[in-house]
This record gives sequence, structure tokens and C-alpha cells, in this order.
Amino acid sequence: MLRAARRADADRRPWTFYALAAVFSAYALFLYSPMLCMYVLSFQGPQGALSFPMRGVSLYWFHQLWEGSTGDIAGAVQRSIPLALIVTIVTVVFSVAAGLGFRKQVKGSSAIFYAVIIALTAPGYILGIGIGLMFNLFGWPTNWYSSALGSQLSWTLPFGVLITFAVFGRFNPAYEEAARDLGATPAQTLRMVVLPILLPGIIAIALFGFTLSYDEFARTLQTTGPSNTVPIEIWSMTQNVTSPSIYALGTVTTGISFLIIGLALGAIALIQHRRNAGGGGHHGH
Repeated sequence: MLRAARRADADRRPWTFYALAAVFSAYALFLYSPMLCMYVLSFQGPQGALSFPMRGVSLYWFHQLWEGSTGDIAGAVQRSIPLALIVTIVTVVFSVAAGLGFRKQVKGSSAIFYAVIIALTAPGYILGIGIGLMFNLFGWPTNWYSSALGSQLSWTLPFGVLITFAVFGRFNPAYEEAARDLGATPAQTLRMVVLPILLPGIIAIALFGFTLSYDEFARTLQTTGPSNTVPIEIWSMTQNVTSPSIYALGTVTTGISFLIIGLALGAIALIQHRRNAGGGGHHGH
């Protein structure tokens, strides 16, 4: 009995644990409750308003959104998704190339690294204004596929490069040496050894590139030109739309983000599962 009592005392958490748990719970409630309210209110009936109590339950405002009666949502999505895909591809290619290049001592690499860090700390709105002014100075029209693309890459590329450095920091160069010992060329080593091993990290870079581009507002506001992306279209709707359709749009865009994140995490989990299964089979033989 005495041992059981001592074990119970040892397993009892200190009061600081419960205090920190309460602070974290309050923070999570403060952070996510507005989103939950938006999701719930987006499913109101035709007489719905922007606040509680709910007036019926239906998909009416999603139909209104689909029909385009509240703004150019379809056009904004048709611009945002291709833009995010282009940003993702460019971010992945340049980030992986930078990771491969920084593995060797290149002259000026430190200056390049600090330039990447500075790009992260620069205010996005000011940077977007600068890019917009540069395009106007040269007489180039601002658009979502040119100036907005450049402004978003100034945000996604530094993140991609930093993630790549972390991924390459955990990479064991012995795999490359083994491939070269077996007669593989540098291109074969990169394609058949390095990139497959780094694939989960590359998927993480792509995930960051897509989500940061799809949700970017500050850098895109001054560079998107006459055609809005989804975040700017949502912002413009807040100026003149006073119906739950704006909540429906927020629910849809959040669902798309969660879908992309789920697909990326599922792909990483599948890769890890196949590696573990392959490793187990190899050891079994």
C-alpha cells in the first residue's frame, strides 16, 4: 500500500502542468473559435445573417457562391490555383538546387544565405509596393502571373531554402559514396539515390510553397493587377458583401487548404511506410 501511494505521488503532475494546460486551452479557444463560428454560420438558410443565432440550416450560401452572385470567386480560384502551382514548382526546383549548391563551400554563399534571411524579415506589404513600383517604372503591366508571381516567390523561396538546409543537414553522404562505388554517375546518384531519400522533405517544401502562395495577401495586394486572387477577392468582399456567402467562401478555401495539407501528409506517411516495409523485408532476407 505504501509503495502504491508513493507511486501515485510520483505520477501526480505538478500544478504548473495544469496552469500551462489552461493557458494553452485558452489560447487554442481564442485562435480557433472565430473560425468555428464562421464554419457554422456558413450553413445557414436563405434568411441567414452575419451573426448568431443561426437562421435555418442549408447549403444555400454555397450555391450562391457557386453561381457567382457575390463576386468573381470562380475567376479568383482559376487564378490562385495555377499561380500557387507555379510558385510551388519554382520554389521546389530552386530550393533543392540551392541545397545541393550550399553543400559545397561556394564563394559568397554566406552573403546569399543572409540575403535569404533578410527576405523573410522584410515587411510583405512594403515589398509588394516596391515590386509594383518597379513594374510601373519599366512600363510593365502588373498581373497575377508576372508581378504577383515574383512577389510571392520572395516569400516562398526563403522558406523553401531554409527547409532544404534542414533536410540536407540530416542527409547521410555515405549513400552517395556507396552509389559512386557501385559505378553510378553523378546524375544517376542524384536521380536514384539523393532525391528519393529527400522526397518527404521535398513534399514539405511543396506544401509550404502552395499554401503560402494560395493564402498570400500582403505581397499580392499591390502586384496582382486588375485580376484578384482568392485572398484579395475575400478582402474586397468584406467591403460590400453583408451575407453569409463570405463565410461560405472562407469555409471552402479552408477546406481546400486542409485537403492539400492532408494529401501532402498522407504522401509522406505512405513513403515512410513503404521504406519501413522495405527495410523490414530486406533485413528478413
